[in-house]
Amino acid sequence: MPKTCSPAFTLVELLVVIAIIATLCGLLLPTLAQARARAGQTRCTSNLRQYALAAQLYWDDHSGNAFPERIGRTNGGWSYWFGWLADGQETRRQFDASQSPLWPYLGARGVAICPALDRANAAFKSKASGAASGYGYNLLLGPRDRQRVNLMQITSPAELAVFVDCAQINDFLAPASRDHPMLEEFYYFETNHLSATVHFRHRARAGIAFADGHVGQESPETGSIDTRLPGVTVGRLRSGLVVPK
Repeated sequence: MPKTCSPAFTLVELLVVIAIIATLCGLLLPTLAQARARAGQTRCTSNLRQYALAAQLYWDDHSGNAFPERIGRTNGGWSYWFGWLADGQETRRQFDASQSPLWPYLGARGVAICPALDRANAAFKSKASGAASGYGYNLLLGPRDRQRVNLMQITSPAELAVFVDCAQINDFLAPASRDHPMLEEFYYFETNHLSATVHFRHRARAGIAFADGHVGQESPETGSIDTRLPGVTVGRLRSGLVVPK
């Protein structure tokens, strides 16, 4: 009887299939990465919009007065606009978001961390044992130990940044050091040229919630990027978006 042929692939055929799959992966991976980045940006925009709405509700209940960036010291820690942060060792400090003045306006759920803030990265240093905030508040609206701004007196709310994607490069608190700078969460932004605390983590742009409630994105101010941690874009917004007017 004649022998039947085996249906198995030849080596050449297998190599051709592998080459086709590799080519398809090469075409698809950038598309998938872009889709993931867009999804993260959408989530971040939603977070900022929630903060903007909560802030407006707070202003309505407090005659237009902004809330302070730092509220005061209590229970072995400090109460800030984003919640209470205990004293103690970096990365292990306790955190309580319910102590934020915005908490009643956020549906008692707080705001999730921006997906583009890569907390799993080896170069990231968390300040608390639980997530604190991936966003910062305009220090000029609620300055420490000085009178807060009244939003009813702002003439250009659509050009005033209230919340921004924030982080800073730390090289002075362990586990960070001068030889091993790390990215960490930060909670306010300002115009001080010594401070670079806006994190341009969405393709070199930062998400911003403005005083009129809309959310947008901006590029960093020229010459403001902190170069201590290559590959991380942390800098400042142009002062025209930060100074109340």
